[in-house]
Amino acid sequence: MSDLRDAAMSSKAWPFEEARKLLKRFDKGAPEKGYVLFETGYGPSGLPHIGTFGEVARTTMIRRAFEVISDIPTKLICFSDDLDGMRKVPGNVPSPELLEPHLQRPLTDVPDPFGTHESFGAHNNAKLNSFLDTFGFEYEFISSTEFYRTGKFDEILLRACEKYDAVMEVMLKSLREERRETYSIFLPIHPETGRVLYVPMKHVDAAKGEVTFDDEDGKEWTLPVTGGNVKLQWKPDFGARWAALDVDFEMYGKDHSTNTPIYDRICQILGGKKPEHFTYELFLDADGHKISKTTGNGVSIDEWLTYASAESLSYFMYQKPKTAKRMHFDVIPKAVDEYHQQLRGYADQDAKQRMANPVFHIHGHNVPASNMVVPFSMLLNLASVANAEGKDQLWGFIQRYAPEASAETHPDLDQAAGFAVAYYNDFVKPAKTYRAASELEREALLDLRSQLAAWDGGLDAEALQSVVFACGRERFDPLRDWFKALYEVLLGASQGPRFGGFIALYGVDETIALIDAALAGELVSD
Repeated sequence: MSDLRDAAMSSKAWPFEEARKLLKRFDKGAPEKGYVLFETGYGPSGLPHIGTFGEVARTTMIRRAFEVISDIPTKLICFSDDLDGMRKVPGNVPSPELLEPHLQRPLTDVPDPFGTHESFGAHNNAKLNSFLDTFGFEYEFISSTEFYRTGKFDEILLRACEKYDAVMEVMLKSLREERRETYSIFLPIHPETGRVLYVPMKHVDAAKGEVTFDDEDGKEWTLPVTGGNVKLQWKPDFGARWAALDVDFEMYGKDHSTNTPIYDRICQILGGKKPEHFTYELFLDADGHKISKTTGNGVSIDEWLTYASAESLSYFMYQKPKTAKRMHFDVIPKAVDEYHQQLRGYADQDAKQRMANPVFHIHGHNVPASNMVVPFSMLLNLASVANAEGKDQLWGFIQRYAPEASAETHPDLDQAAGFAVAYYNDFVKPAKTYRAASELEREALLDLRSQLAAWDGGLDAEALQSVVFACGRERFDPLRDWFKALYEVLLGASQGPRFGGFIALYGVDETIALIDAALAGELVSD
């Protein structure tokens, strides 16, 4: 363990860099509460979003890194702001018109459009919890509704009454002049309509812990700030939550970064110590737009798991968190193959190399072995040439290439074969376009066919790759044009696998037949 700790203390992997910053917070010893508290927040205004998972996954990576370099216990909480009013109806729910009458009511008071839970907020919370549980995250879930309505937030709310002017001063500096006239850190929940009201306070009574305001119809009300009668605006809520829970670490997206001084100062005004922060870049969809949980653009949690393993998603989340990345379906195959490549490398690495390997930050000390004897990208190409409708069609090829493999002994490979068929049918097949070979390409393909017809070297992928190279080396400059031709003429795609490996998997005779079909124009006509 000491070797691991020494390696971790000098590792340049970003989770360890953040963990070391956090450790400095406890130079004088463990916190009074007895553990280091990591928090991640969730706004359940739409269906659970893959970016939220990324936040929990990355926070867990830093937590895991911290546990390597420190013996102080840790805890992770996932906080859902489900008392927030529903500001608009999400576009990706059934019968959205049924939610219209409930606008501005807390999400936990809005009926569930899916009909499975007591409220829309509860439905989305359950989806989030179910997914986090699938990944085996260790966390405690906290509902804002429960936190406010059971009195767990009362002490901080009363303190916010006492420090109302100081907190308001922080907020007003950040607002446009017209917004300042109506702004209040408190959002009362109307006793009759149940709507979250955005109205100014006429009076804040710190001694009684009450606020007085006029509702939208001009009727005056006085409510206690305790017991869930009032909630805090989201920016003050951030800082107040840190103070109430004594949060030590929280990460969030770049869109929050300008608010960090506001969150920190409010936390301090309310008697807390500001936590350590980490700001990550946002995910982008295929068109370069920010992914939104409300509009549902980009890849959803369920969609990723339709085409790839949960671990590959964690791997994608690990990569360059401070760089904006496209999160579209075409990133999935690369993530799967790179994840397994790192798994294979881990077994032979020393402690320092392991601390820098993404799979350690995904699995901790229990890194599994990879049994993916066929890369995912190769399975995709195999599914393409075989026009596969089910993974059983792929296993005949796989077992000829790797006789020792079976669905029982290689469950990861079996799962990946199923994913590859699904991905092929949904994304590759609709876009597959073959073209005829040029005269030069035809000449090279005939040479390759001749070489394969005389081949007696078995299923040696590297040797077959050398044959493919030889057929194109003297004809194409640059050589990549030869491989591009192979993909477009034989596979109907613009890019593809190492072709020697593909021949070894698909079969020499089958590849000869594929070349014959292409040169006869059969693939183009199909």
